[in-house]
Parts: sequence; C-alpha cells; structure tokens
Amino acid sequence: MPAVEAQLRACQAGAVGNEPGDGELGATLRRIERAAGALATGSVARMDETLPWFRALPADQRSWVMLVAQAGVRSLVQWLRSGGGSTEGTQEVSDEVFAAAPQALARSITLQQTVALIKITIEVVEEQVPHLAAEGEEQQLRDAVLRFSREIAFAAARVYARAAESRGAWDARLQALLVDALLRGDSPDVLASRAAALGWTDAPPVAVAVGRSPGGDVSAVLHTVYRQARRIGAEVIGGVHGDRLVVVLGGAADPVAATGKLLSAFGEGPVVVGPAVPSLDEATESARAALAGFRAAPAWPTAPRPVPAGDLLPERALAGDAEARRRLRHDVYTVLVRAGGELLETLDAFFAAGGTLESAARALFVHPNTVRYRLRRIAEVTGFSPLAPRDAFALQVALTVGRLDPVVPMVPTQTLGPAVSKSSQTGDDHRRSL
Repeated sequence: MPAVEAQLRACQAGAVGNEPGDGELGATLRRIERAAGALATGSVARMDETLPWFRALPADQRSWVMLVAQAGVRSLVQWLRSGGGSTEGTQEVSDEVFAAAPQALARSITLQQTVALIKITIEVVEEQVPHLAAEGEEQQLRDAVLRFSREIAFAAARVYARAAESRGAWDARLQALLVDALLRGDSPDVLASRAAALGWTDAPPVAVAVGRSPGGDVSAVLHTVYRQARRIGAEVIGGVHGDRLVVVLGGAADPVAATGKLLSAFGEGPVVVGPAVPSLDEATESARAALAGFRAAPAWPTAPRPVPAGDLLPERALAGDAEARRRLRHDVYTVLVRAGGELLETLDAFFAAGGTLESAARALFVHPNTVRYRLRRIAEVTGFSPLAPRDAFALQVALTVGRLDPVVPMVPTQTLGPAVSKSSQTGDDHRRSL
C-alpha cells in the first residue's frame, strides 16, 4: 500500500515532537488522527484483496464498512486519550464505533465476517506502527493496539447480541401472529405472507401439535422447541397462547413421532397432534382438530403422549366437536348402514350381550362363526374392531351420534380430514348413487 505509507510518512513529518499538554503518546495520537482516512482506505483495500465475499457486497454496504473503519480509528484515539493505552487502563470501547453504519449491516454481514474485517483493520494498523508511533513509543502503541482489538471485538459481539435479541423478539411476535391466524382460520394469503416473513419453506407434510406450555419466558420456551426441532431435521413455527403451546411442524414424515421427540418442550399433560396436511394453507384443519383433541383429552387418562387427534374422536364428539361427530356419523355409522343391515344388527347385539360372542349369536339365532365373520367385516369397513375395548367405545359413540344427528348434505372430499376408515370413499359413492 504505497499510497497509504506515503500519507503516513507525511503525517510523521508533520508531528516531530510533543506539544505542550499532549501527555503520554501525544505526538503518536496526532499522527493517528491525521492518518485516519489513509488507514481506513488501506484497510478496505486489503479487505477487497483478501475477502471474496467482501468484493461481492453492494456498493452501499462497502461504503458502510469504510465508515465503520474510520470510526474505529477515531475510537482508537479516544480510547488512548482515556487511558486505554496504559497497562492499567480498563476503558471499554463504545459501541458508537458500529453506530456509523445502519443496523441493516448487522443483518447483511455475519459476526464471523465482522471479526474478519476487524482482524484485517488491526493488521493494517499494526503494520503502520513504525510510521504512526513517535520515536520510542512503537512498542507502547503496538501493545495498545492489541488491547484495543480485544475491546473492539467485544463491542462487535454486543452489537450482534442486541441485533439477535431484537430479531428474536420480532420473530417471536411474527410467529405468535401466524399461529393466531392459523387458529382463527384466516385466509391462506395471510398465512403465506406471515410464513414467508419467517422463512418458512412449507415442506410437506404439515401438522399442528398442541400441549400445555411449561411456563416461564416465552422466548425460552420457543428456543427449546427450535433447538430440538433442528436435531430431528424438522421445520417448526411455535407460539404460546395462554397456557397452551402450539407447534406447527413441517417436513416430518411422521408428525406424531416427530412430536414425541419434542415432548420435553411441552409442559405436563396431554399433547395432541392434528392430522397431516399437504401445506400450511390447509393447516387450519389440523389446528382445529388438535385443539379439539386437547380439550377432550382429559376424558382419556391413559392416552399415549403424544396422541393423534383422530384417536380422540369419541371424546371430541362427546365434548361437542361438530367435526368429530360428522366423521363418526359419516365414516362409521353411515358406512355400517350401507354395508348391510346385518352388520349394524350384529354390532347392537354384541354390545347388548356385553361383548360376549356366544350370547350375541344366540340372540341373533346364528352360529358364533357368523358373528365372528361379521365382526371382522365391521373392522374392515370402519377401521374399528369391536373386539378391542378402545375401538368398541368409538363404535358405540358412533352409533349414538349416527342415530341422534340428522343427515346432512355430503361435504366435498377435498375439505375432509383424513378418513377414519378405508370405507369413506365407498360411502360417498353410495350416497352419489342415491
């Protein structure tokens, strides 16, 4: 950097000795002040030579770096005047060094890159110590520059820490708004815009999990969720609503299993996972199912944790969830009616006999093997086996709901959640034939 060295020699010639009142390093400080522009220019030139990513920065951001470099040299002078150059000096560098550039620079340049820029600037200053220091003050200036580099690194860390905290708080607010919009059932455009602001890639499938919040600081709760989600390679958006923790999972092939690996982020109590959907646009249905399941989960004390919302259909129906009642009526009761009257009759007799197969056969005047065959058919067409206690409970609730609720027009297939059984399409085809 011949041009820089020439300017520094000129500064050296212009400050031969200390002026009255200069104090320690007085002549050296005047030289550094005169050379501030040359040092900043030389530092930026060195950055351009050695850092490919710096060359790729837009012109405005490169100019911001120049301003920061100049502010850094001025801060070095101020720091030395304040006693930072002495071995006993503990003067902390002001964060005003980085105030010369907009806060956007902290979002454009990473902390690691900033450290590289500081390192180059310090190297340039150290190389010019022979030209900057007055006679006999070279080693003192060199030691002071080393201590200053430590202080400036701490100042950079403080700036980036505050930027991260601010960004984290803003992201937390955005996520809370997105989760709130999801629970309210806002339009897909609203969900998409807020998700895009958070960098959500909408990796399928998407599912919503609801459980109790562990309490405490919201940011700490969400940090635990994000840390664990990174370990399993899932994309998440979380929010705390009252005493509930709502987590949107994306990119997990098995959302229930993925939620099982996030359980330590939830508080005590049930954790319910809504059905998987193709994208965030359709996640409102998953959120509604998960919330309805969470409200009804206390009725099943021995439920697994986490539990799919679909496994809580009978409890949800008893708690007044219209969607659960519709699915039990449409996917279970209606399917049994259309599969043939003997299946419904056999199921009624089986329940009336207390689940005793032989007693049901006597009541129906058929062979027990006939009852066994019909029970297997019921399991095939509904997905619930009358011989399993939990499934038998779901079937009993489905029969009750089906006989109480009036028949409603068929809901289009694309608006339905995942079917309870394989027979849903069969029931739709039969209804269309009617």
